[in-house]
Amino acid sequence: MLNIHNLSVSFGGTYLFEEVTFRLGSGDRVGLVGKNGAGKSTMLKILAGDFKPDSGVIATEKEVKMGFLRQDIDFEEGRTVLEEAYQAFEEIKKAEFRIEEINHQLATRTDYESQIYSELIEELGEVTHHYEILGGYNYIGDTEKILLGLGFKREDFNNLTNTFSGGWRMRIELAKLLLQSNDILLLDEPTNHLDIESIIWLEGFLRNFSGVVVIVSHDKMFLDNVTNRTIEISLGKAYDFNKPYSQYLLLREEIREKQLATQKNQAKKIEETEKLIEKFRAKASKASMAQSLIKKLDKVERIEVDEDDNSVMNISFPVSQVPGRVVVEAEHVTKAYGEKVILKDISLLVERGSKIAFVGQNGQGKSTFIKAIVDEFEYDGTIKLGHNVQLGYFAQNQAEYLDGEKTLLDTMLEAALDSNRSKVRDMLGSFLFRGDDVEKKVKVLSGGERNRLALCKLLLQPINVLLMDEPTNHLDIKSKNVLKAALCNYEGTLLLVSHDRDFLQGLANVTYEFKDQKIKQYLGDINFFLEQRNANDMRAFETKDVPKASKNVSANQVEKKALSYEEQKKQKSLQNRLSKVESQIKQLENDIQKDDKELASNYDKLIENASFFIAYEKKKKELDQLLESWENVQLELEGLN
Repeated sequence: MLNIHNLSVSFGGTYLFEEVTFRLGSGDRVGLVGKNGAGKSTMLKILAGDFKPDSGVIATEKEVKMGFLRQDIDFEEGRTVLEEAYQAFEEIKKAEFRIEEINHQLATRTDYESQIYSELIEELGEVTHHYEILGGYNYIGDTEKILLGLGFKREDFNNLTNTFSGGWRMRIELAKLLLQSNDILLLDEPTNHLDIESIIWLEGFLRNFSGVVVIVSHDKMFLDNVTNRTIEISLGKAYDFNKPYSQYLLLREEIREKQLATQKNQAKKIEETEKLIEKFRAKASKASMAQSLIKKLDKVERIEVDEDDNSVMNISFPVSQVPGRVVVEAEHVTKAYGEKVILKDISLLVERGSKIAFVGQNGQGKSTFIKAIVDEFEYDGTIKLGHNVQLGYFAQNQAEYLDGEKTLLDTMLEAALDSNRSKVRDMLGSFLFRGDDVEKKVKVLSGGERNRLALCKLLLQPINVLLMDEPTNHLDIKSKNVLKAALCNYEGTLLLVSHDRDFLQGLANVTYEFKDQKIKQYLGDINFFLEQRNANDMRAFETKDVPKASKNVSANQVEKKALSYEEQKKQKSLQNRLSKVESQIKQLENDIQKDDKELASNYDKLIENASFFIAYEKKKKELDQLLESWENVQLELEGLN
C-alpha cells in the first residue's frame, strides 16, 4: 500500500535519519517510536506529503486515501460540533444537498409531463442510489457513535467548536478522521488529550481498522494494545520488527546481545590473524602467506552493533522538610464557571506520604481541584494546608508559562535561589541540556524538551507536596520511565492527574474518580480502579431493565461519599480489623479441614480421644464467632462508605 525507499532528511548538515526503507501493507498497525527530536513527526509529515525529504522515494498505490491527525488544527468559526464532524462526509453532503435541491424543484414545478421534470426524477433516483452506496443513511448515527466514544455528551453536539478547549477540538478532528473512509491513518500523539475511557474506546476502534495505521505515541500501554509492528527511529537509523512495543524492546535487546557476542568472536579471530601476519612478515619464506592473510582480512565484513541512544534524564525530588501529618484538608469545596458547576461540595483529607491519582473524563474537575489547592482562583468552601507544607505545582500547560524569548540558562537563573544558583548548569545537564544547549531560546524547543525544562525549573524550589497535572504530555517513553521511578522513590506527598495507565500503574496507592461534580475513592492503583469500573459497568448492563426509580436508589446506595478526617481514621481501623479477622478465619478453616481429614481416616482411634473432640468443637465455635464478627465489621464499613 505504501513503499518508502532510501528516505533521508537532514537539518543543518546533520542527518535526522538516513536511507530509511520500509513497506506498509493492509493490517499493519505501526508504532513509530523514538526519543524527542528523533524525527517521528517529521516522518509522518513526509508520509502525508506535507514535507519533502532530501532524497528517497515514497510510492503509494492508486486511489489510496490517507488521513493525518496533526498537532495543529484550524476550524472554521461558527460551526457546531456536529457540523464540524459532518465535514468528514464531503461527498455525502454534496449528494444530500443535490437531493434537497431536486426535491425542491419537483415540489415547486408544475410541468409534470415535460422532459425536464422527467430528467429530474431520473437524476433523483441516481443521486439517491449513490447517496445510499456512500452510506448516507448511516452517517449521522456513525458520527454520534464516534463522538460519544471520544467522550462528548449529546448536549455538546450543538455547541460551537470555539467554545471548546484545544484538547476537545483535537477530539473533533480525530472524530472526522475516523469517520472518513481512509486506507491509511497517520496519528501524531492521538492520546495526548484523551481520558482513559476514550483511550480504551480508541484502542478498540483501531484494532478493528482494516487499513494501515501509523501512530506516533509515548503511551506504552496504548502501543502494546493497538500495534502489531514497531519502527523505532534512533540515531538516524530505523529498526523495524513485527512486534508490539514491549515485545520489540525485548527482541531488540536479544539481537544486540547476539551482535555483541558475534562481534567479540570476530574481533578475537581478527586479532589472531593480525598476530600471524606480523609473525610471517619477519620471515622471507612466509611473506606470501602474510600477503594472503592480509587480503583475506581486508575482505572480512566487520560486524557492527546497533547503536542505542540511552541518554536519559537524571531526576530526584528531595523533600525540603517534614510537614505535619495532615497536608491538605478540603471541606465542602464548590466551583462553578457561570451556571456550569464543575465541583460540588467536595471534601477530601490528604495525609503526609500519600500518593494519590486523580482520574476521570476531561472537564470533570481534576485540574480545577488542583488549581483550587494552589489558590489559583476563588471558590466556595475551604482548603487548609498543613503545618510546614511547601507545594510544588506542575500545571498541565506548564510549558506555556515559560518565556520563549529567554534562554534556558536565563530561565533557570531567574527562578533559582541563592542556595542552588551555582548548580543550575549541572541541573540542566541532568535533564539532557548540555554544552551550548543552555544558550538556546525556549521558543526553539520541542514540546518534550519544554516539559523537561519545566520539570527542571520545578526542582529549584523547596517541595514536600507535589501537585502534578499531566506531567507526561510530550515526554518520550524513556523520559516517562525515569520520571515514574523518581516519583516512586519520592518520600513526600504526591497528587497526580494523569490519563497514562502505564505511568499510573503501581505509582498511586489511592485513586479518586471525578465524575458528575463529585469524587469517588478507590483504595488501590489504576488497575484496581479499572477492574472496579468494569465490574460496575457489567452490573449496570445486567440491571438495564430495572425501572428508573430503583436504579436511582441503587446508584445512591453504592455512591461513596467523601470522608472526613475522623471517618477516614475509623475506616482504616475497620479495614485493619477486617484484614485481621479474615486472616484468623482462614487459619481456623485450614485447621478444621485438617481435623476433618484426620477424622475421616482415623475415626476408630479418635472416637475415644475426648480432648480431640473438645478442641474440634471449640474451633467450630470460634469460627462461627469470627464469621459473625467479620459480618459486623463489613456492615459497619459499608455504612461508613
